Amino acid sequence: MEAPKRMVQIWMLILGAVIIYSDDHIFVRRTFSESVTAEEAKQLRDEVREMFYYAFDGYMEHAFPRDELKPLSCEGEDTLGGYALTLIDSLDTLALFGDRERFTDSVEWIGKNLRFDINKTVSVFETTIRILGGLLSAHLIASDYNTGMRVPSYDGELLDLAEDLARRVLPAFDTPTGIPFGSVNLVHGVDENESKITSTAGGGTLTLEFGVLSRLTNDPIFEQVTKNAVMGIWARRSKINLVGAHIDVFSGEWTQKDAGIGTSIDSYYEYLLKAYLLFGDEEYIFIFQEAYRAAMHYLYNDPWYVEVNMNSAALVWPLFNSLQAFWPGLQVLAGDIEPAIRTHAAFFSVWKRYGFTPEGFNLATLSVQRGQKSYPLRPELIESTYWLYKATRDPRYLDAGRDMLASLQYGARCTCGYCHISDVEFHTQEDHMESFFLAETVKYLWLLFDLAAGPDNLIENGPYKYIFSTEGHLLPMTPQISLVREHCLYFGAYCRSSNLRLETNISGIAKKPGETNHSKTYSCPGPTCSLSRFTPQNSPTISGLVKGYCPGLTHGQRFGIKYAASADANLQDESPTQRPADVVQSHSLVLVSNHNADQVDHEKDQESSVDGSVVAQGEERQQGKLIELFEGR
Repeated sequence: MEAPKRMVQIWMLILGAVIIYSDDHIFVRRTFSESVTAEEAKQLRDEVREMFYYAFDGYMEHAFPRDELKPLSCEGEDTLGGYALTLIDSLDTLALFGDRERFTDSVEWIGKNLRFDINKTVSVFETTIRILGGLLSAHLIASDYNTGMRVPSYDGELLDLAEDLARRVLPAFDTPTGIPFGSVNLVHGVDENESKITSTAGGGTLTLEFGVLSRLTNDPIFEQVTKNAVMGIWARRSKINLVGAHIDVFSGEWTQKDAGIGTSIDSYYEYLLKAYLLFGDEEYIFIFQEAYRAAMHYLYNDPWYVEVNMNSAALVWPLFNSLQAFWPGLQVLAGDIEPAIRTHAAFFSVWKRYGFTPEGFNLATLSVQRGQKSYPLRPELIESTYWLYKATRDPRYLDAGRDMLASLQYGARCTCGYCHISDVEFHTQEDHMESFFLAETVKYLWLLFDLAAGPDNLIENGPYKYIFSTEGHLLPMTPQISLVREHCLYFGAYCRSSNLRLETNISGIAKKPGETNHSKTYSCPGPTCSLSRFTPQNSPTISGLVKGYCPGLTHGQRFGIKYAASADANLQDESPTQRPADVVQSHSLVLVSNHNADQVDHEKDQESSVDGSVVAQGEERQQGKLIELFEGR
């Protein structure tokens, strides 16, 4: 009786039913609630907004400029580096809400007061995803008129801070494997006694932030070191294409060989796919296909995921841990929606049972794993709920969002913010509020209800499609960031020498946009540039990669739009086939999607399938409808 009873328990939990036992009989009563209406979605969206400001104001009043708020005692604490972590992590949420005043004040304060020349040893992973990602996202929003949130006084201070921080982190990558140390001192580099063991997620979840920084600064070093780290981990995968949880960055030996999709590994998978979507680098999608196929074969026990030995695939833990909950959202981006639906239902059943997801839920005993009873306000299940609703428009995900909001309001709200839950069975509150609560948890919950209410935000209605970092930061898919093949269109790009023309200026006056006042310039005639750095010598013999003086993009080309005086004037004479699909009125100007031939070709390269699995075609790239997800269709 025990085995059948356990399976019934699992599936009834998934179906949202109440299970009653009487001797050897099982009675099942399905519970129902009214679905969320459009009007209720607006109210829930406003409630989430109030939730954000209750916690944000609590932080600013009681904790700023320390890193995080202690919401029970209403005090501040430094948890990462002592540099206003929660404010930096919240910047793009303020922008998403359209809060121009607070966004402007925050950007200006950070630009004037933040410094990283402090004798602190910090986590490479957390510093990258929270601080570096937060600065880059806010920079891209504050510096761009098209976002509607440009800060008039802003002059690139956040980008300068981001570059300074990244250079202080670079010594961590100086290892034989290319996989970085887990921690680094911002002044002295890596301590001689620093542990050589790091997690797979810690070493392989840096590509988006460092890659964007390379594109914005024209310095390839940031993108190169993080890609080397990803490749260093993948090169040490097992014969069945699984990776372990912890690795020695010097020897490359796995020190923990448990393979899974959750703790210590989760975002390694995430950034393989997202790095491809954002940068168009095919190496990432090829690795993702292999890694995803192996995960679905060896780790997937429909609808749950387990942990196995990376070499033998022998079962290690029949455990759901809360970090696995990001996986259905990633599957939506990969186009594998059916298993995502079933897995989300399973994960949400755990939330329904306790009001929150514990850090660990034992699938063998169907109970909270000992020592893993807490819920630290994690966003992963809410994130997957948002992506599944965006892909399917199924109202069940709004109902799930309403339930999760209610749990947070009644279980986690405390004196001046939202508290960690130290025990999900008794809803015991703990005096801590992670910065990611405002960067991710609230953001995804608000986006879910805003989507249902009729989206009015930067992500759904703005000029760009966005990739979310693992910390929920907004990284726009602009040509400057995403079009790798177009790098030689940028002034100062790195071009292959075989495509260079050596030009000599007779006078000291530059005659063409690609020329300078120096005696020699190198012009790049085609889209064949590389990000690899090479300093040209005075020798007339040119080889390898050199920095070319290439024509700079116009503002419209750089951001993928073009300007017109009015919609009617420019569209009257166009045939239906020539007329742009999307026209957004903006005061006296019109923003029109700039689909020239080169950009259209590359946008096709950037798409991924929503209708079918990204791995279904084997090694062939998917040409699907990912773009529809980002445009909210």
